[in-house]
Amino acid sequence: LTAERVDPPPVAPHAVQVLRTYPAHRNPYPFAPEGERSIARAYVKAFGRARRLIYLEDQYLWSFDATRLLCDALRRERELLIVIVIPRYPDPDGRISGGASVWGREHVQDALYAAGGDRVAVYDLEREDSTAVYVHSKACVVDDVWVAIGSDNLNRRSWTHDSEISCAILDETNDEREPRDPAGLGDGARTFARDARLRLAYEHMGGTTEPSEMIDSRDWFAALRHSAAALDLWHRDGQRGPRPPGHLRVHPVERLEPGRHGLVRWAHAHLLDPDGRPADLKRLGTF
Repeated sequence: LTAERVDPPPVAPHAVQVLRTYPAHRNPYPFAPEGERSIARAYVKAFGRARRLIYLEDQYLWSFDATRLLCDALRRERELLIVIVIPRYPDPDGRISGGASVWGREHVQDALYAAGGDRVAVYDLEREDSTAVYVHSKACVVDDVWVAIGSDNLNRRSWTHDSEISCAILDETNDEREPRDPAGLGDGARTFARDARLRLAYEHMGGTTEPSEMIDSRDWFAALRHSAAALDLWHRDGQRGPRPPGHLRVHPVERLEPGRHGLVRWAHAHLLDPDGRPADLKRLGTF
């Protein structure tokens, strides 16, 4: 008997690359004896090509490895804009682990602002009743071309130590809205990546700015900053009058009290952001 031929369903114009992290164990996984760090390598390549914008949503912001890549991009590209959305109160919250988390974010934000100045914006989110939103998403858009969505956070732990999976998405459909090639590398802009960035911005600002007004990265960056500034001012003014629309708040730089740096630095390196690479890659500082 011969089965009737059935044509496969039509597919969307997206190339999807599945990326993974597995650590290098003494008792290795048989399918990854040296571990796998394709998530980290994808980010290294994407950030190395960034020219105009990097948008990140992440659960944590404490990794020095990822920060070095972002700082290198900011120093290399003087028109690059970076927006990061994180939780207002990230886990963990214990005396040691919580202090290590604060210490890591303090140093990361200081480094980013030193490299990019006012071209860097770090926000958290709140609901209409001013309750903080816990950001658990892990998403990245680079130059309206490359998108990554997955389980990995932007830190060494997710890039080398924990088991993670992510999908990098490249849309074959060129976006014809100006600027058509924001990075100037001939990649153009892609519809999926650009729409993802604009839809998230529209949601975070409570629908106050139309996506068509934020296509250019400079307009997008300014609109986000204006929305967050209005909500911050309303809070500083004692919440008088109607609450401005939107959910964005400028995320402050928390400072760890003096005298606690020694122990929290150890906790940061070994508990919060451990290194799961093979010894040779640790020595080389590569993935």
